[in-house]
Amino acid sequence: MKKAPSMTKAASMKKSGSGQEAEQTSPSQLIDARIEELKDWRGETLARVRALIRQAEPDVVEEWKWRGVPVWERGGIICTGETYKSVVKLTFARGAALEDPSRLFNSSLEGNTRRAIDIHESDKIDEEALKALVRAAAALNMSAKASRSKK
Repeated sequence: MKKAPSMTKAASMKKSGSGQEAEQTSPSQLIDARIEELKDWRGETLARVRALIRQAEPDVVEEWKWRGVPVWERGGIICTGETYKSVVKLTFARGAALEDPSRLFNSSLEGNTRRAIDIHESDKIDEEALKALVRAAAALNMSAKASRSKK
């Protein structure tokens, strides 16, 4: 995964002349920059799935982790959005616990926890099924969070 030079340390604080710290680059801005940097089908695909995730879960929080991976969270990680040369990979942190009636998961199927969707250049995204999966992942996170808070 190639990083834009501006993203290498983009999340670090910048100092102003007065010694006060300027505002940090937000995760959403870093994701915007990644989409812009790609300038091909992968950027378009990442932008599209990001929009679908936001539609499915309006309260989703965007994060930027592990040296440049877009992450969407609500009550925990819903999924990550990694870009590779030939695929955009959406990895659902607790995907093995989710029902997938539309069979979107097509990668990392052998794991006990995660499941992933590899999206290739010519693939059409089943938008409604993806939104349902995102909602289910967020609901699972929220129910687990509620269970932990009762203890």
